[in-house]
Formats: sequence, C-alpha cells, structure tokens
Amino acid sequence: MKHLLIYTLFSLAGWFSSCGQNPTNKPPENARPITDFKHNDTARLRYTTGVRAILEDSKGNTWFGSNREGVCMLKDGQLQYFTTQNGLSDNQVRSIYEDKNGIIWFECGVGLSKYDGKAMTVSREREYSAPKDRTFNVSDLWFKSDETVGYNKLEGLAGVYQYDGKHIYYRSFPIQPPRGHENGYSISTPFIKSKTGMVWMGTYNALIGYDGKRFTMYTDDSMGLDSTESLHIRAIMEDSKGNIWIGNNSGGSPIGGIGVIKYDGKQFNHFTKQQRLRKEDTKGNSLDRVFSIGEDSSGNMWFGTVQSGVWRYDGHTMTNFTQQDGLDGDMTWIIYKSKSGELWFGGGPNGVFRFNGKSFERKY
Repeated sequence: MKHLLIYTLFSLAGWFSSCGQNPTNKPPENARPITDFKHNDTARLRYTTGVRAILEDSKGNTWFGSNREGVCMLKDGQLQYFTTQNGLSDNQVRSIYEDKNGIIWFECGVGLSKYDGKAMTVSREREYSAPKDRTFNVSDLWFKSDETVGYNKLEGLAGVYQYDGKHIYYRSFPIQPPRGHENGYSISTPFIKSKTGMVWMGTYNALIGYDGKRFTMYTDDSMGLDSTESLHIRAIMEDSKGNIWIGNNSGGSPIGGIGVIKYDGKQFNHFTKQQRLRKEDTKGNSLDRVFSIGEDSSGNMWFGTVQSGVWRYDGHTMTNFTQQDGLDGDMTWIIYKSKSGELWFGGGPNGVFRFNGKSFERKY
C-alpha cells in the first residue's frame, strides 16, 4: 500500500541538551591531498579524484571541492588549495555554500569548515537543544550530520543541522529508519530551496521536504516503486517549471539503479523507465546510475551518470555524450549553472568541463 509519511515539527524527537565537537579528523582512504596552497599561475585544477562541489561566491571567487583532495579557490585567475593541513575538517568536500554574511561553508565528508576571507577554520560549535520558538528563514543553511555516514553520539538519531547565521542546531527527523537500515536517512545531497519556499534534501532512502512547520518524507512506497526497486538518492534539483528531479544510484535493484524520478508537486513519475533507458532496455549506456542533474538556459535537462556519460533531454529526445565527445573519466559528480548561465560539469578524475554546443572541452 502506498503511503506518505508526514510528521509535524512539534513531534520531532531526539533533541539533546549539550554542545558537541566534531569527531577526530582523518583523511579519507587513498587520499592524495595537494599539500601546498600557494597561488598557481594558471587556472587548471590539479585534482585527480574528481570535482564534486562548485560555488561562485559574492566576491567573484570560484570554489572547487574535490572528492578526496580538499578544496580550491580561484581568485583573480590564480588557484589556492586548502586541505586538512590548512583548516579543512576533511579532504572530501561534498557541498559549498555562502551564508548571508558572506562566509563560505564547506560540508565535508567529516564535519564542517568555513572561510571568512582570511583563513580556513574547522567549525566545531553545535547546539543540540533548540529553543521552542525556532524560526525558519529563507537564508538558513542546512548541513548533513558530522559523520561520513550515520550519526555520532551527540546526534544520536538521523537528522539535519540548521544554521540561522548565528547558531548551528541539530534537528532529528521525526521518523527513524528500520533496523538494518540505520544509515538510510543519512543526508546524501546538497539541500535546495524551491520556488514554493520548501527546503528539500535527499537521503539515501527518502526525499525530505521542510516547509517551516513540518517535515514531509517520501519513501519507496509513496513514490510508487515496486518491490524490486528502492531509493538511493544522490542528486536533487528544481527546474525552471518547479519540477523536482531526483537522481538515484544503484538502490539495491537486481537489474541496476532506478535512475531518475520526476516530481511535479502532485505525483512521482519514473522518468528513466518512461524513456526506456534502464540497463535492461539499452544493453549499453543507461540512465540507471545518476549522480548529478542540471538545466541549461534553453530548458534542456542534463543528467550526469556513473559509467554512462552525460545525457541531455530537450523535452522530446535523449542524447548521450561520452568520452568520445570530450568528457573525462566515467563519473560526473556535479552539474553547476554558473552566474553567466553556462553549465559546468565536474567529475573525474580530472577537471571541470563545459559543452560548446557540439562537444565537451575542459574549462578548469
């Protein structure tokens, strides 16, 4: 039976009364951090493990977060690198945000760091007891738990950090995953703010929305997945029409990942199935394992995959681009729309690419 799990804000459990610290920082296995952080002469990234986060800040700097080698700032045509040796909490940088005060925040594999324009520092202050009159502002930032996957002792339960510009509060989700799937509600995507005011965040096993009063959780059942399919969310985005696109990786399906699901605010549609782009249909490149989604200035949708290149959807036709079209490697971690309206494709192992209308070329 399909069902929708809705819980009010006032039913949230798991608030703690003490402040915590980040766990001990350890570089990810097989990390190859760039230890010097001096300026370089050219804007060509030296990362070899892939780019998975990008942000153009309000000061004109561009930030690139790597999968295992820290973060890099492009300023005035020169690159400056930061790792755990220079103030990062971890060398994996999943998301980058700028707050209303111009501080740049780095959501790392473990913990949080911030850059105030002068120095990179680890952000350790947390509050586990939120005041009853907690407010909800459009400028708030939302962060995953301090662990790579799962929750530390102070967090205790699945949840999310809310930052209001002054304090970072931990908010437990109103429902916990079943036994054996304890990490299913670990946040796995950057958050997005929709045109309706809803804040969306993806976890491995659920899509979660927050409207300022209550959390709404969409699971396998409420999305209409069958018994052979399960969510494994790795990307979410809202398009210019207000649709929410959800990209999934493997998800435990015996025939591969479940790919892309589209939500129009009323119902969920299995886009990958509709386009007949599952592995069982194509016998080749598919839209089963999706890690990034973007929309270009013409309204075309783009999907970055694992091992199947990048797909473009113009509203009628799907077109596949691979290494033969100039892409590097077999992974597209992020599709970022620049302030100029250009799409940047970050992946791996090397660099950031742009589409010139015919093929891909390296930009950074």
